[in-house]
Formats: sequence, structure tokens, C-alpha cells
Amino acid sequence: MAEAVFRDLVRKEGLENVVEIDSAGTGDWHIGKPPHEGTRSILDVYRISYAEMKARQLASVDGSRFDLIVAMDTKNERDIWAVLGDKAGAEVIRFLSLLPGHGSDDVPDPYYTGNFEEVYELVKEGCEKLLIRVKERLGDRG
Repeated sequence: MAEAVFRDLVRKEGLENVVEIDSAGTGDWHIGKPPHEGTRSILDVYRISYAEMKARQLASVDGSRFDLIVAMDTKNERDIWAVLGDKAGAEVIRFLSLLPGHGSDDVPDPYYTGNFEEVYELVKEGCEKLLIRVKERLGDRG
């Protein structure tokens, strides 16, 4: 969901040829599959494309391929570091660090909670903050 929402925001800013966006899981159980049906449904409501999105697993090379890697929860962050090791060039942050005062470290998993709307609202707000941060990092390149 976050990848699709962020792609949409980046496209609306005209930065789709400047910012590379990808998402990956730390487990291998969904490799090659499209986003979850609940995620697709909420993205359809907001007319956000998820075309051609397929799950892949995080690889150690991602630590040098990307400048910034965003973890959705605390366990995810630990798993990311386990894959990347301590030599990763990428900065790794937790998504909700973009929303201080939210009261949680972890984005709820709508697969378990069933509340895709709540997660969408949280993801949208966080992605807006992430875009500000990315644009600051781009400086004159954007």
C-alpha cells in the first residue's frame, strides 16, 4: 500500500523520473504475488494504481542500491538489518518516525486488523512527510 501511495504522490510532483521507489518483504511467502485484495480495494477507492506491482524479497544488495529504506514496524526493521548487515549504505528508518506523536512505533497490519481504511490514512499522511524528506534530500536535483 505504501509503495503505491508514495508512487502516486511522487508522480503528482513530477518526480517519477528522479525518485526510484520499490518495496520488498523480509519473508519469502508472497514473492511474485500482487498486493493483498484488501489493499487493492482501498487503492481502487482512491484511484491509486498498483499496476505491475509484485511482491519481492529484500536482498542484501538493496542496502547499496537505495539511499533510504523504510520499515513499517519494529520487527521489520530488525529483519531488514539482519539482511543488510552493518555495511549497508542506505539509511533505515521506521515509517512512523515520520509522524512523531502518533503513539506507536508500528504501522498496524491490515491483514490482521482488517482495517485497511485506517492504515491507508496513516500511510497517506506518512508518505506525504516522506515526500517532503525526499525532496529535501534531492535539493536542486528535484
